[in-house]
Amino acid sequence: MSENGATEHENAIELVAFRIRKQEYCVNIMSVREIRGWTRETVLPLAPDYVRGVINLRGSVVPIVDLSGRLGLEPVEPCARHVIIITQIENQLVGLVVDAVSDILTITSDSIQPTPDVSSDSVREFVEGVLAMEDRMINLLDLSSILPTDAVEGIAA
Repeated sequence: MSENGATEHENAIELVAFRIRKQEYCVNIMSVREIRGWTRETVLPLAPDYVRGVINLRGSVVPIVDLSGRLGLEPVEPCARHVIIITQIENQLVGLVVDAVSDILTITSDSIQPTPDVSSDSVREFVEGVLAMEDRMINLLDLSSILPTDAVEGIAA
């Protein structure tokens, strides 16, 4: 038990780790609603470049974000090996296209290191911290910055 009576288990945070190209990222598992195989999207005219379109998820229209393109990397052309992570951002479901889900991690909040000062402002906009685990460096993403609320509302409308 810790000094305030909480156990390590109570302070644990679970994260879903995934790959985009050769880099690993993660998001809080509490924001993940499901992980599914690639589904072809319906393109939306005039949507931001990183929004691939929308899919029908059991009657709900879900915007699909090319996370690689959103993070400033080369956009992907998804195929059957890609995965969509359905996340909850604010009150909207949003699908994130990634190369593969790699792990479910259980950490404590003190394992999250701040984004280095040498990073650009655009990196710090999306990355809320970095995890150094054995031989891996994993960026913890801030989902609220991936698809701004006004963009989510505009797409959902």
